[in-house]
Amino acid sequence: MTEVTGRKAAVRAADQQGDQASGSTRRALAELALAMVLFGSATPVARIVTAAMPVFVAGSLRAVIGALLLLPVIIRRRKALAAIDRRSWWLIVFISAFGMVGFTVFMLYGMQMVSGIEGSVVMSTTPAVTALASVLVLKDRVSWRTVVAVALAVAGVLVLQLGAGGVAGEGAGGGGQGGNGGSGGSGGPGWIGMLLVFAAVCCQVAYTLLGKLAAQRVDPVLVAALSAWMALIVFLPLALWQLPDFTPRAVGGEAWAAAVWYGAGTLAMGNWLWYAGLARVQGAVAAGFMALMPMSALVLSYILLGEPFRMVHLAGFVVVLASVLMISWEHARMARRAVTRAERTDRAGDEESEMVRG
Repeated sequence: MTEVTGRKAAVRAADQQGDQASGSTRRALAELALAMVLFGSATPVARIVTAAMPVFVAGSLRAVIGALLLLPVIIRRRKALAAIDRRSWWLIVFISAFGMVGFTVFMLYGMQMVSGIEGSVVMSTTPAVTALASVLVLKDRVSWRTVVAVALAVAGVLVLQLGAGGVAGEGAGGGGQGGNGGSGGSGGPGWIGMLLVFAAVCCQVAYTLLGKLAAQRVDPVLVAALSAWMALIVFLPLALWQLPDFTPRAVGGEAWAAAVWYGAGTLAMGNWLWYAGLARVQGAVAAGFMALMPMSALVLSYILLGEPFRMVHLAGFVVVLASVLMISWEHARMARRAVTRAERTDRAGDEESEMVRG
């Protein structure tokens, strides 16, 4: 009787552990999905912000809001600061330079010259560019899926540029005035704007690859928090330089809300949710959520900016989305191979142990 009761208790405990693990996984998936939606909102929000205020003022606002919201992370993990070695500190400096400063500046200047839809399509090339950079810099293996994904990303941007017909920047709305150091409409040729947004993509890729190296020694959320504070140090003097051209009273409520969201949502909350979810799932699972970022950017550009629908936008987006899905497929395949190799290694170890005992 006691043995039966013990077995039932063990089964109940196992069920409870399974339910807890399932709940944790569902929460992690929700965090990853929401993080990608927040990251996707950065493109149309940047269009609104840059139409209302100078670039470095907007960058400073983003950095200060993100840094303040991530400050509790630094305070809670302050003891870990002393354990960060010199190499990791340099990695954090470069992460801040590329991922916070470079990304923000290129994105804001680029979004002065292109529409939110066009910027969204260019930003959607991030997974393919990341895969290409991993091959070139980290010497990852090249597969036909990676090659096809990169080709599709390039094709999507070309479709967008060749079919745009010189209407880059058309339809961009947003709550701001061009006379406040921003740009109420197109601030230059569309191809230059696309190149600047693509430079922001490259900065994001550098942020991702450097972050992988830093995360081997330092908590990724702590890295994001420290990077935000370093970016703030860079932005403040540049913001002071542009401050005479900035009239806060001329900025509308929608633009102020966009500026707050640019720091709180796309920087602080997005990074927090992404790294929290990433800690509880496999990398291949997380990669699958990349498709939500361009979808979010596209939909929000129509909603927030009121941009007209064009078939060329849809065509370019579909081609780039195919690239994102191809990269997700490749990540999933690599993860399955890694699991298979680990299982084979475990079986070989068990067989060797049995032979030794025999």
